[in-house]
Amino acid sequence: MKPRYLIHFFLLLLCAHFSAAQEEYYFPERNAEWQEKTPKSFGIHPEKLAEAITYAEKNEYSGARDLRIAILKGFEREPFHEILGPTKKRGGPAGMILKNGFLVASWGDVQRVDMTFSVTKSFLSTVAGLAEDKGLIKDVKDKAGSYIWDGTFDGAHNSKITWEHLLQQNSDWSGELWGGKDWADRPPREGKLDDWKYRKLKEPGTVMEYNDVRVNVLAYSLTHVWRKPLPMVLKENLMDKIGASTTWRWHGYKHAWTEVDGLQMKSVTGGGHSGAGLFISTEDMARFGLLFLNNGAWKKEQLLSTDWISKAVTPSTPNTNYGYMWWLNKKGSRHWEGLSENIYYAAGFGGNFIVIDKENDLVVVTRWLEPNKIGVFMKMVNTALN
Repeated sequence: MKPRYLIHFFLLLLCAHFSAAQEEYYFPERNAEWQEKTPKSFGIHPEKLAEAITYAEKNEYSGARDLRIAILKGFEREPFHEILGPTKKRGGPAGMILKNGFLVASWGDVQRVDMTFSVTKSFLSTVAGLAEDKGLIKDVKDKAGSYIWDGTFDGAHNSKITWEHLLQQNSDWSGELWGGKDWADRPPREGKLDDWKYRKLKEPGTVMEYNDVRVNVLAYSLTHVWRKPLPMVLKENLMDKIGASTTWRWHGYKHAWTEVDGLQMKSVTGGGHSGAGLFISTEDMARFGLLFLNNGAWKKEQLLSTDWISKAVTPSTPNTNYGYMWWLNKKGSRHWEGLSENIYYAAGFGGNFIVIDKENDLVVVTRWLEPNKIGVFMKMVNTALN
C-alpha cells in the first residue's frame, strides 16, 4: 500500500474509533424514561455500588428539611443576614450515577425539584461561557467595568476587576448589591464588625474568598451583557437543547430588579444562602453533568465550547481546587485522596453535588448528602469500578 493511501487508511480508522466512542454515549430525550444498564454490563461490581448508595442514604444532611430554618441556622454568624428570596422544603437523599450516559444506579425521588444552592454557580459560570462563545464578552480577562459602566466597577480597586476574577471568586469586589454588603457575607472568624467593614482590600486575583454578594454582581453584570434575564438565556441556549424538563426555576431576590432596554428584569442569584438560586431536579442536574462529561456537546451539537470547559476547570492561582465556579480535585485542601485529580464538581449547601469523572465516563449526582461525606462516598463508587 502506498504511503499516501496508508495515511488515509489510518485516518479512516481513527475517525471510526472516535465515531464508535461517540456512539457509546447515551443522551436521553426530553421526558423520556432514562435508559438503564446494569452495573455488570460495564464491569461495575453491583454489591459495592449498592454499598455506596446505602452510605449516601444513611448519611443524610443533618440540617432541617425546612430549608428556611437550615439557611438561617447555617449563616447565623453573618451580620444583617436575612431571607431575601424564595425557599422550599427539601426532600430526602436522592441521586443518580451515569456511566456513558446510561443510568446504572439511582435512589430517592430524582424528579423532585429542590433548591440546589451553590451548584447554581456552575450554571452561572456556564452562562458566562456562552457569552464568551457568542462574542458578547470578547475575553474573560477583560475588565468587567469596560462592559458595565453604571458605577458597579468604579473606583481604584473595583476598576481592576476582570470577568475572570469574578468567576474565580478572587476579585475582592467592594460594595453593596440588593442590600447585601460584601464584607458581611461569610466574614472571617477573627475580628468584629468594624474590622470586617474597614479591612484592607486584597489585589484582584490574589486571594479567593467565597462570597455570594460578589457572585450576584457577576449575575447582575451578565444580565446587562445578555440584555435578557439569565434564566431565559440558560433555557434557550442550553437547557432546552439538552432536553431538560420544564420544572426547573432560577430565582432572584424579591427586590432584585434592574432595567435593560426599558424593561424591568429580575437579576438572579448564584446561590441560595439568602434564598433564591436554582431550583431543579436530580434528573436535570444529571443532564447538565452529561453535557460536561461529553465536552460541551449534546449528541452531535456543540452547545458550549471545549475551550471554555478547559478554562473553567483550570486551577486559579490563589486556589488550586477552584476554577470558574467548579471545584477541582487537585492536590490541595479539598482533595479526595485516592481519586483522579481530573475529577471536577459543582457543590452546594446541604450536600448537593454534580461530579464529573471523565476518566471513568461517570456523572454522579447526589442530593442532601452530609457534605463532609462526599469524599468517602466517591471512594466507594470508585471501588465499585475496580
